[in-house]
Amino acid sequence: MKVLLAGANGYIGTRLIPVLLEKGHDVICLVRDKRRFHEHSDFSKQVTLITGDLLKESKIEAFPEDLDAAYYLVHSMAQAQDFGALEALSAYNFIHALDKTNCRQTIFLSGITNDGNLSRHLESRRHVEDVLKEGKAALTVLRAAIIIGSGSASFEIIRDLTEKLPVMTVPKWVNTKCQPIGIRDVLGYLEGVLLNEKSFNKTFDIGGPDILTFREMLLGYAKVRKLKRYIITIPFLSPKISSYWLYFVTSTSYTLAQSLVNSMKNETIMHNHSIDDVVSRKCLTYEECLELAFVKIEQNSIVSSWKDAFNQGYLNPGFMDQIKVPQNGTQEYKVKMPFERPANEVFTNVLSIGGNRGWYYWDWIWNIRGFLDKIFGGVGSRRGRTSNINISPGDVIDFWRVLLADRENKRLLLYAEMKLPGEAWLEFKIIERQGKQSLSQVATFRPNGLWGRLYWYAMWPFHLVIFNGMAREIVNYKE
Repeated sequence: MKVLLAGANGYIGTRLIPVLLEKGHDVICLVRDKRRFHEHSDFSKQVTLITGDLLKESKIEAFPEDLDAAYYLVHSMAQAQDFGALEALSAYNFIHALDKTNCRQTIFLSGITNDGNLSRHLESRRHVEDVLKEGKAALTVLRAAIIIGSGSASFEIIRDLTEKLPVMTVPKWVNTKCQPIGIRDVLGYLEGVLLNEKSFNKTFDIGGPDILTFREMLLGYAKVRKLKRYIITIPFLSPKISSYWLYFVTSTSYTLAQSLVNSMKNETIMHNHSIDDVVSRKCLTYEECLELAFVKIEQNSIVSSWKDAFNQGYLNPGFMDQIKVPQNGTQEYKVKMPFERPANEVFTNVLSIGGNRGWYYWDWIWNIRGFLDKIFGGVGSRRGRTSNINISPGDVIDFWRVLLADRENKRLLLYAEMKLPGEAWLEFKIIERQGKQSLSQVATFRPNGLWGRLYWYAMWPFHLVIFNGMAREIVNYKE
């Protein structure tokens, strides 16, 4: 079957591609930039790519007319405060393009909305369902609660809270019930309903076998990790305070934290079990999902992460056009560090920067900078990196975004997503001339007005120490 996948670079879409290919389907991936997909996906040569920004109808490439089915896995929740309007516009543009084809089925992954007085996030999910129903193709909606898997937003938030806080003072929403489901089971249901006529024009709840409160999920994580944790509920914490609490303690953005907190007032439990008549599946327990996630983390085989999504206001989706660092109106700090060991070893150190390994020199000052960024509403430094050994354009490294990871020419280019009075790039490159090798490390800053220039000169003493020390440690580091 010929299947269109919208959201192919997202957390779910990236993992669904190999499932569909294994079944022998012809997969067409809708992406905003083909270059990122080629760099990011191991399946780039096995799928057909078409480009399109669903928020701009004029920039959507025509879909193949002979489509059999389409997956709509696009979300805007973490990108802006008005995500509801963005999601509705995106869904409308998608359906308008899809109606020009012979597509028989649209499949949408939504959220469980059985509770009353829905949050803005869950209301948006329900509204997108209504928009998609207006299309010619039969609509199949799968509604899930919390998705547990390596790299998922829910798993990473649970992980951050439980690993970092021996004693947690938490809002009353920790007693709200939900029905978590493993990412493996979500993919199984998404594939199972594909062109299954029993699922046409139907809506299904999907969930695992456990119904748990958020408190039980946190303590369940602690049990698997053999950690002793204590949870104290404070009933008077407002949603805004709860959002800030989640934002500062975990790696999530404030916008996402706010959406999640507002959604946590709603119970997300399956009321409809009719999916069992369409796709017969024994789902993993919550504890089994956690253990499977840890296996993937230990093997450095996390396929995708919620952190890979772009944060509006930090980096334009056309980021790969920025791989040439601007020269005009910029300030630079350059370090050139010679070395005599194999160049591949040094560049491997470059590619391993951030995350668990850290920044090689004065890690504590980077952590302070990340904390200050959080205070001023930035992404902070807790995002880490998806994989400790692999890196591709679009990946996150703490408060940086990877623009280029060129192994052949030994060049890594990062763009700052921290709050700054300007724009910043950090470039690493191995230079080989006349039999001599050196690491070139260039920090470039394009100031925004007077405050930007004052910031650069105020930071100069720190750059003098940090960047020289970092370059020295990178060329000398040995595991």
